[in-house]
Amino acid sequence: MSVSEPAMELLLIKLWNSEFRQFKARERRQKLKYLMDLGMALDWEKERWQKAGWIMRLHFGKNRQMKTRKGNDFMKQITLNNGVKMPMAGIGTFLLTPDEAEEAVLSALGNGYRLIDTANAYLNEKAVGRAMKKSGVEREDIFLETKLWPSFYEQEDAVEKTLERLETDYIDLLLIHQPAGNYMAGYRLMEKAYKEGKVRAIGLSNFNAEQIQEILDSCEAKPVILQTEVHPYDQEKELKEFLNRKGIVIQAWYPLGHGDEKLLKEPVFAKLGEKYGKSPAQIILRWHIQSGNIVIPGSKNPEHIKDNFALFDFSLTDNEMEQIAELDQEKRYYVSTPELLKRYVEMVPPVDSQK
Repeated sequence: MSVSEPAMELLLIKLWNSEFRQFKARERRQKLKYLMDLGMALDWEKERWQKAGWIMRLHFGKNRQMKTRKGNDFMKQITLNNGVKMPMAGIGTFLLTPDEAEEAVLSALGNGYRLIDTANAYLNEKAVGRAMKKSGVEREDIFLETKLWPSFYEQEDAVEKTLERLETDYIDLLLIHQPAGNYMAGYRLMEKAYKEGKVRAIGLSNFNAEQIQEILDSCEAKPVILQTEVHPYDQEKELKEFLNRKGIVIQAWYPLGHGDEKLLKEPVFAKLGEKYGKSPAQIILRWHIQSGNIVIPGSKNPEHIKDNFALFDFSLTDNEMEQIAELDQEKRYYVSTPELLKRYVEMVPPVDSQK
């Protein structure tokens, strides 16, 4: 059975007015699956629903999409393998105290950022939640990402407690932080939250190709993201080829090489910075985005936060991208070991006592 687009539009309007509008945001997301099932029964492809804009309206609960400014590339987004759209550039809060994280997130949101990354282990989720509320930016316009820590993988209420700390009723992207301990149990927790509408997308952090394949072989909800160390000195070319085949996007932490002065002073970045009127850091971040890497550079400096988002008013040429690609040394600043992963499982972050 199939129906015309006008007929489907009338049906959607009826459903929106009579059934969905009465529910709160979380309940709307839970009932979205029913609407998608209806669309499949009517032979409507997911892409056609999204094109019409109705999925976005129902998912966010308002007749609008993410706000953008003028400029074709200002809020560049990527579509994940489950159809969710995610900003390509955001702010990370690793190593920031609660006070620093709160101020950094406020500064970032004030400068146009919409992607915020945190984690159980950063001990600043409460601060991130406070900043989001103080910012004046509506929740549906923010893409919030956090990560479950290994010592919580087997706790049935781990996701609920994370939601409580963030003072939100849903998380846009939830990751398994480390391939340590019973990470399969942690992934199943995330899948459950995804099915219940508490999480819009799920993914992995610091996993290698073999571990990712283990997840793919047994999961019901496919991971959309791998967050891992990527920068010009370690471009993870083979891993990216594997991920591309699986439909998984790379998100780069340490996108600037952990602040390595040698990397930042590479002549190619100085030359391109002079050409485009940008800093070496901005050139590197733009290279990431054009390479398809989502970036979350961290900073507590308001000027650096502002500069790290000024990436969408210029483009590198193919030749310039190739010059940067030649810098690859497979040099990592973080190296995972069995001993380190064992310590992660034993470490229990004091999440409840954070400011």
